[in-house]
Amino acid sequence: MEKDIGKISKGEYQGTATDIVIGIREYNGRVGVDIREFTTGERYTGPTKKGLRIPAEKFQQFKEMINSISEEDLKAAEPEAKEDLGEQQKLDNPEEMPDY
Repeated sequence: MEKDIGKISKGEYQGTATDIVIGIREYNGRVGVDIREFTTGERYTGPTKKGLRIPAEKFQQFKEMINSISEEDLKAAEPEAKEDLGEQQKLDNPEEMPDY
């Protein structure tokens, strides 16, 4: 069984476009959800090794975990560029770089 669900453009780098493709695929006789990078370029067009496969019997658990992520969670994960501007300015001055 093969069914494409959708894709999200990841961007283009050095003439190769990359998408994240989500589909339902059968592999070794077992059905699962496949989330994989798909490239389109001069040398190769097709799926890559970068991706993951959710077995059908684990999909409900995966779906519950994904659905538990709120918009607020994603906003909290964004870089705090506005608040950390002072820290970035310190790092731009080599004399004030922290010792690691």
